[in-house]
Amino acid sequence: MDGQGTKHRILMVSDFFFPNFGGVESHIYYLSQCLLKLGHKVVVMTHAYGNRSGVRYVTNGLKVYYVPWRPFLMQNTLPTLSLTFPIVRTIIIREKISVVHGHQAFSTLCHEALMHARTMGYKVVFTDHSLYGFADAGSIHMNKVLQFTLADIDQAICVSHTSKENTVLRLVYRKGADLLVEVIPEVCRLFPKVHFIVGGDGPKRVRLEEMREKFSLQDRVEMLGAVPHAQVRSVLISGHIFLNSSLTEAFCIAILEAASCGLLTVSTRVGGVPEVLPDDMIVLAEPAPGDMVRAVKKAIDMLPGIDPQIMHLRMKELYSWDDVAKRTEIVYDRAMESPTTNLLDRLPRYLTCGSWAGKLFCLVMIINYLLWRLLEFLQPAVGIEEVPDIGPLHAHLGSRNDEAQEK
Repeated sequence: MDGQGTKHRILMVSDFFFPNFGGVESHIYYLSQCLLKLGHKVVVMTHAYGNRSGVRYVTNGLKVYYVPWRPFLMQNTLPTLSLTFPIVRTIIIREKISVVHGHQAFSTLCHEALMHARTMGYKVVFTDHSLYGFADAGSIHMNKVLQFTLADIDQAICVSHTSKENTVLRLVYRKGADLLVEVIPEVCRLFPKVHFIVGGDGPKRVRLEEMREKFSLQDRVEMLGAVPHAQVRSVLISGHIFLNSSLTEAFCIAILEAASCGLLTVSTRVGGVPEVLPDDMIVLAEPAPGDMVRAVKKAIDMLPGIDPQIMHLRMKELYSWDDVAKRTEIVYDRAMESPTTNLLDRLPRYLTCGSWAGKLFCLVMIINYLLWRLLEFLQPAVGIEEVPDIGPLHAHLGSRNDEAQEK
């Protein structure tokens, strides 16, 4: 690895990771795999999922810490501020981490890990995967939490230009199931040969099932429930059009997956969605039932001119996780070059977060610093055993194959 630039030791942290399935989970997994191929060390930290607790190794030797906390709301762990510090500190020291990379503004574990890493003097990077509003109580609370995190990080990554604008401003009913309840019956009325396959699960599924019963669409609307990641491709290639009804979306990896499988996409014109695909691969609509129906009709008319294989090949050229990893690598380099600051230098940053919130944030960071010093006294860093580096699995397999060929 000599002569190939600085190699980082990265801790990815989020409440959202496999076996849960979603855009954030996929982003962390594929980014980690590509960073491993570039020669960096990558470790993932998330909460326990069912019986999956402790340390696990996934593809190519990616190490995952499923810490023994259970989610209490929408896969998020209960906010504790300080209770996560001992285990975060132990993982950072054991794995000799140099950069802590948190993902998703809605992740409690992400925010707490970044706070603890900054207290310990480590470089931190935050990737924002979501968009937030300004008016409702949840958004106001989320904005303050995000403001607290953004006040003291080394680098930030946004998954689209719209997400960037939203984050700079400091900024569930996100996937638009209610919109589908109105769109599906009308499309079925206009197009007798159209069938819908609905994947996913959640609190809005009941409304979709009620709609299916009300309009007697049991033979035309198939409800699959939660779809395992390994079966997503099989489900996608059984369709012709991918209908995305999200009411807010920073990027939407699901659209990329659908286009890669050769599906023409119909989507609401929200967030960063208009940036994802070329105009001839997506039909955009306003998040209103009438406009969505119009977009579906336009997509049906476009289908004879769609070649799934050509669309797949275009997607391979448009998007690459290797390219994302190289860009992220540059962000890590910049984070490592940022000046190291002590607590007194960092406290004024929190004071800019508001007259009351700023003082509260300062108090939280002071208490966190004192807790760190207490942990250092009770269990000195030198007493925590560092784990040996085994390197990525593909590197070992590659070297064994080379040796076999030489023999």
